[in-house]
Order: sequence, then structure tokens, then C-alpha cells
Amino acid sequence: MNTIMRKSVLSVAGLAFAGGVFAGPIAAHANPVDAKPTAVAVQAGVSKPQGEQSRISLDGEQTANVKAIIAATKKAGLPERAAVISIATSLQESKLENLGHLGDANDHDSLGLFQQRPSSGWGTPEQITDPAYSTTAFLKGLKQVDGWQDMPLTEAAQTVQVSAYPDAYAQWEQQATDLVGQYWNS
Repeated sequence: MNTIMRKSVLSVAGLAFAGGVFAGPIAAHANPVDAKPTAVAVQAGVSKPQGEQSRISLDGEQTANVKAIIAATKKAGLPERAAVISIATSLQESKLENLGHLGDANDHDSLGLFQQRPSSGWGTPEQITDPAYSTTAFLKGLKQVDGWQDMPLTEAAQTVQVSAYPDAYAQWEQQATDLVGQYWNS
């Protein structure tokens, strides 16, 4: 690769990284949350949220996706912590929006709530954009992570997702915990 091409690639990668790092925290302050947070008991062995936390307001579609993630988690027989990890992951990957192909803005062939890739074996585009299926696929990966219940959220999510931004999941832990507390028993 010639020097000009290498510098161009590195410049684009740097901009993408900066955008990903700053978009979550900046967006969190753009739309303050109207609802009051719900207190949730912290499970034994699970640490408190790491680092500065981000929060976004949710619309009807995003709330429906939260409920779909929780329903799939319950159907899989997994505890609330699995739903917290799943929702935080989806907040980071798609802001809980079931994303289709985004054209040039797409990260390869990533789709759905978890930005899963058909080319990486997550399923067909139709499956990946089904919230129940994509959550079940994520949870299947999570169950294969030894000790996921007791590890920091960002470590558990990263082990499943293999993201270029492994620490980004942590910023959503409090909102995910609040959402699970709000909708788990409803």
C-alpha cells in the first residue's frame, strides 16, 4: 500500500474512532430522559457500572425492542443480568433501533439491534433483523462465555461482539439496568 493510501486509510479510521467514542456521550446529553430511573437490586458479584454513563430517551420502537430483548432472555431461561448485558450491547450497537443496511455508512454487512453480520455466521439478514432471533443469537454467544454472570458488562459484551471499541458498552450499563428494572416484571 502506498504512503498516500495508507495515510488516507488511517485518517478515515481515526475519524471513525473519534466519532464512535464521542457520539454516545454527546448524544446522551442532547435529549434528557423524561422518565425517572427505576432502582434495581445489584446482583451479588456484579460490579457497579464502569465509567461515565450515557443515556438516551427512547421512542416506542426502541421500547418495544427493549421488551423483545427481555422476552427473549426470559424464554432462554436466563437471569436479568443477561438482559442488562443484551440491552447495553444493543444501546451501543444501534441505540436499540433495528437497523437495516445503511449503504456506505454500514460497517460491512452489519444489521439489526446488535449489528450482527450474516457473513460472520449470525444468520440471514431476515433473521438478524428479527429482534427475538438476534437477541437469542446474542444470548447463545453470551452463554458460551465462561463466567459472564460475574464479569464486567463490557467484558462480557465484547467477548460476544468482538467490537473495534471494546470499552464502549460500559457507558450504557446504568440505563440498561434501569430498563430491565422497569420492564422485567411487566
